[in-house]
Amino acid sequence: MTHDKTVADLVVERLVAWDVERIYGYAGDGNNPILGALQRSDVAPRFMRARHEESAAFMAVADAKYSGGVGVVNSTQGPGAVHLLNGLYDAKLDSVPVVALVAQQHTGVLGSGYQQEIDLSSVFADVAGPYLQTVVAADQLPMVIDRAFRAALTHRTPVVVVIPHDVQNAPAPELAGDDGQEHGVVVTAPEWTHGMVSPREDDVARAVELLDAGERIAILAGRGMAGARQDLMDLAEALDAGVTMSLLGKPYVDESHPLVGGTMGHLGTTASARILQNCDTLLIVGSNDPWTEFYPVPGQARAVQIDLDPSHLANRYPVEVGLVGDSAVALRGLTERVGERDRSAWRGEVEKWVGQWREISRERAEVPARGLNPELVARSLCRHMPHDSRLAVDVGSSVYHYVRQMDLPTSVPAHLSSTLASMGCGIPYAIAAKATAPARPVVVLAGDGAVQMLGINELITVSEAWPGWDDPTMVVVVLCNGDLAEVSWEQRETEAAPRFAPSQDVPAFDMAGYARLLGLRGVRVEDADQLDAALEAAFTADRPTVIEAVTDPDVPLLPPFPHGREMLGSMREGLRAEGDAGRHGLVLLEEYARIEEERFT
Repeated sequence: MTHDKTVADLVVERLVAWDVERIYGYAGDGNNPILGALQRSDVAPRFMRARHEESAAFMAVADAKYSGGVGVVNSTQGPGAVHLLNGLYDAKLDSVPVVALVAQQHTGVLGSGYQQEIDLSSVFADVAGPYLQTVVAADQLPMVIDRAFRAALTHRTPVVVVIPHDVQNAPAPELAGDDGQEHGVVVTAPEWTHGMVSPREDDVARAVELLDAGERIAILAGRGMAGARQDLMDLAEALDAGVTMSLLGKPYVDESHPLVGGTMGHLGTTASARILQNCDTLLIVGSNDPWTEFYPVPGQARAVQIDLDPSHLANRYPVEVGLVGDSAVALRGLTERVGERDRSAWRGEVEKWVGQWREISRERAEVPARGLNPELVARSLCRHMPHDSRLAVDVGSSVYHYVRQMDLPTSVPAHLSSTLASMGCGIPYAIAAKATAPARPVVVLAGDGAVQMLGINELITVSEAWPGWDDPTMVVVVLCNGDLAEVSWEQRETEAAPRFAPSQDVPAFDMAGYARLLGLRGVRVEDADQLDAALEAAFTADRPTVIEAVTDPDVPLLPPFPHGREMLGSMREGLRAEGDAGRHGLVLLEEYARIEEERFT
């Protein structure tokens, strides 16, 4: 059957021109023309079907994070479009390029209150600020697609292209410029690149002067230094600086180095807290981390910030010198010019704190619990992961355990919904991690609440997809404690209130049995003696494995000291208000506090 070329076919051609290999989405009448064009094409991107548009959007975000390219997602109009929002906000807040191709009702009925007609310009106005465009004419399509990709890449953000159903089915135009120039026609090409931005020399000189004057220097590294790992550590060595990371920066720093204190913030490490609380000089590299109460007290430290985006300078701390440029270029320039100074006393303190934190981390994981200690699960998982693994972490208490117990090599990319902090991202992220590198093992660390939110649906996607993978290894570790643990501890910590069971209870669900029902491996682990064998078997299995790790919800999510010390009173008050139900948690809280106090004398 022959088919006249349509705008939908031109969409597919343009995606190919932009080197798009995968497009995530879900079918609906509104995007049927684009799906038909994907089906007709011999070179089209692979259509990756999720079970829900929210999951598809998360997959597109993760695709961009793991691949370093642009994630693409497609949906129908109305409810399908609305479902994309959570994933698109994840992309916006973590600065990830995503292009959303969203269907709309026929142009002739817009404004009539037609079925599934909603004002998509209003819906997406905030999340897709740099570029949001509706294609109303066939001639417009190539230009809009090209500018959408350029905007997403330039601004590191999601963008949205709305294509009404009748426009998708319209005859494809001759590309502008093929027959000369014409008034009212904008020519275009699928091209984008970027250069290396160097900071101004006078700014570098001022930064060097400030750093040279510092005696106790701390570095806060964010995701913006991803391409400058060695450059960062070269400067840290030259300055004897303690290194801390934002949550987004954690995968890019070698945590085995004696100057690296780990992730900062409420879910961070005690070593990072000590480094930031005791420094007199702060260098922020590619980070816009919002945990401002965990930075040095304003006025305590003089600060330099390196960022490619000038609008980020002094966003989180009152910096004196801003360097606008690529982190690798800026860091090398500083390393070449900073002077020598004896900071051995500060370096000794940093290395002592880092060593103490490592002991705290180990001891916390070894605290006996009812069932499994979730910190022990995360620690053991880290030990078993191959060095070519990819990790997806879901939001909740899992993030705390990832930060504090999983010191991964920099060869393991680890991603999560960081700034938006949306539950349900873990398994969608893992599917995209596998799609972008089918031969690499993929690991998920998630809580039972997050998996029940979206994950159990997307395990169906896993069961459909895994036979086509080059390597069948996907290990999904679900921390099953029957509790929305992070929020339960927030109720105690920030409200000094007892856990509110009707809001916090997670209903029992046979995760291992459900996995087996889908044709996956499913294993339930209730005792620490079973854990290593279960993990070893999972990484050598012939298909994906779901490990249902039965963990203790009363293991406290204690912030790093001294911030954590300040929270002990409210946490105790909340637990005591729970009566008998809070006694076990109170015992564990006191044990964790004892470990912190004894290690940091």
